[in-house]
Amino acid sequence: MIMIDTQLMALLTSGAFIIIGLFAAIFLDNIIKKIIGIAFIEEGANLFLLTLGYKPGGVVPIFMPGMDAKWFAANSAYPLPQALVLTSIVIGASTLAVMLAIAMVLYKKHGTLSTSEILGDK
Repeated sequence: MIMIDTQLMALLTSGAFIIIGLFAAIFLDNIIKKIIGIAFIEEGANLFLLTLGYKPGGVVPIFMPGMDAKWFAANSAYPLPQALVLTSIVIGASTLAVMLAIAMVLYKKHGTLSTSEILGDK
């Protein structure tokens, strides 16, 4: 059995999320599917950021009393990507709620979720 590095798998998965999301956002006609595609792009970017902060065998970046500062600096995971992703999750949840609310308004107004019918292409 081939052992694949955890960080490499996370990078490949984040790339797959972004590609699937781009496909959905660009080529699918349903607004809800486009919104889900945008959410996939966001989660792929979050996973990519977390992957940048991954350290094999690293410890949680919380400095406890009695720890040696040099050992902690050498062995702790990088905490900045974790903070960025946490902020991104909160912002993403808010924008997702706004996008879904706009989709509901469009459905009430036009009676469809098809972008081509809403834009008058068909």
